[in-house]
Amino acid sequence: MQIKKAAFILPMLFSAYALGHGTATKPDESDGRRIDFPDTGKYQTLVVDLHTHSVFSDGHVWPRIRVGEALRDGLDAIAITEHLEWQPHLADIPHSDRNRAYNDAVEAAGDNEILVIAGSEITREVPAGHMNAVFIEDANKLLQFGIPEDPSDAVSNYTRAGEWPAQQAVENANVQGAFVFWNHPWWSRQTPNGIPVIPEFHTNNAKKGLLHGIEIANGNAYSEEAFQIALDHDLTMIGVSDVHNLIDWDYKPHEGGHRPVTLVFAKEATADAIKKALFAQRTVVWFKNLLIGREKYLVPLLEASLTMDSAVYFGETEIVQIRISNRSDSDFQLKNRTDYTFMGRSDLVEVPAHDTIELYVKRTQKSKKIKLVFEVLNALTAPKKHPFIKFTGQLE
Repeated sequence: MQIKKAAFILPMLFSAYALGHGTATKPDESDGRRIDFPDTGKYQTLVVDLHTHSVFSDGHVWPRIRVGEALRDGLDAIAITEHLEWQPHLADIPHSDRNRAYNDAVEAAGDNEILVIAGSEITREVPAGHMNAVFIEDANKLLQFGIPEDPSDAVSNYTRAGEWPAQQAVENANVQGAFVFWNHPWWSRQTPNGIPVIPEFHTNNAKKGLLHGIEIANGNAYSEEAFQIALDHDLTMIGVSDVHNLIDWDYKPHEGGHRPVTLVFAKEATADAIKKALFAQRTVVWFKNLLIGREKYLVPLLEASLTMDSAVYFGETEIVQIRISNRSDSDFQLKNRTDYTFMGRSDLVEVPAHDTIELYVKRTQKSKKIKLVFEVLNALTAPKKHPFIKFTGQLE
């Protein structure tokens, strides 16, 4: 099995990623793995992953590989957020500069249209747990000590680093203007039953404006409780890969999978615009085939993704032929919420990604307009609450 995996991955490495000290090369866009969502009426829709790792903490690839993967996935921005305190590879790759992964990624990005965002993961035990600080100026200022005397003893070094209060690390990150979010709050060490409850540490920081977001999706996990915490404490919703291995191994894009991402609604494709959008909570999380976000940002994305292209009477009948197109990477699952019924279909309708379907709507009399209302079952504006989308058309 490992031989097959290596046989698949090596050609990808040589074709998509620059090796040595070069920059990442522009990927082939014909492989179908690029994550693609349309812009909304007011904002550009930017695809962002704010939680990844490399060999400069506990990841298993070089930072420039992360850039190559992000280019293949069509990301607009990526942050390589190394654990500040947990450094299991330090004996093999000694480094005194916690900005090393960021600098290598920036070099690899070169002139490609991808933004590399500076970030780090503050890694502590409960109640603080793990937090990412992105848009930082200097990761070294979030750590109290440099290279330890015995780099091979990762546990003792982690313990030593943890003696510096986590609150000071959070405050130092905010001094740098960082956007700080709570990582995987369902982490088993703090929630053995998988149900996160926000501790006083995070409640207080949220009230003070020092904690700005929360992961509601991380890797292969999504948490309704974390979603509710975001709503209750006015936190930005974040979805991330938290990838340590290759994206191809963990998410299998060659088989139709994708990493979880944060869709950021920004005024332009710049780091500053992304930062402003994150602080303004203009995000939607894409996890597997689920879109999760606040209604005021999710519904415009749905309306940009799904359009009624035509509505005509079918021949001399009173049946209306409607074409609905999907401009996004999500396979939309819709439930009819009108009194109309469809020819050859039930009330459950699927519109595949980047495809168009036809509906034949049965009516009792002709009119000049038609209005359809659907509940979007693979989208959430609150736990167990689905948004609605309306299509209104003039009949030809």
